[in-house]
Amino acid sequence: MHRSRLVQLFLDCDEKQVTMDSAVSFWSAALGLAPDQDDKPGDRYRGLHGRAGLPRIGLQQVQEPSAIHLDIETDDVEAEVQRLEKLGATRKVQIKTWWVMRAPTGHDFCVVRPQTDDFPGDATVWDD
Repeated sequence: MHRSRLVQLFLDCDEKQVTMDSAVSFWSAALGLAPDQDDKPGDRYRGLHGRAGLPRIGLQQVQEPSAIHLDIETDDVEAEVQRLEKLGATRKVQIKTWWVMRAPTGHDFCVVRPQTDDFPGDATVWDD
C-alpha cells in the first residue's frame, strides 16, 4: 500500500526566452500569487503561493521549450512509478530522489517524495 496526490504545477521556462525574475513577475501578477520569500534571484526553482487548498505553483528554468508539468507526491516513489507504468507512463530520467516520467499523452510529469507538511492528508491510498 502507498499513497499519492497532486502537489504542484510547474511552469517550465525556457532560459533562452525569459529570465526567472521576469517569469516570476508575470506569473505572480497574472495569478494573484505571492513569490516565495525564501527564493533568491538566480535560483533555478522559484515558488508562488496562494490560498490554502490550491496546488502549489512552481517555476523552473529549463533548456528546452517552455511547457507546464505537474508533480505527484508519494510516500513510495518506486511503487507510484510502477503503478503509473501499468497505466502506460514511461520513465524518462531519474533526478536525485524523483522520476521524470512521460504520460501516454506525451506530457512530462514528476513523481516526488512528500513535499507538503500535511502529507498524506487527502492522498489516495493505492493497493500495491
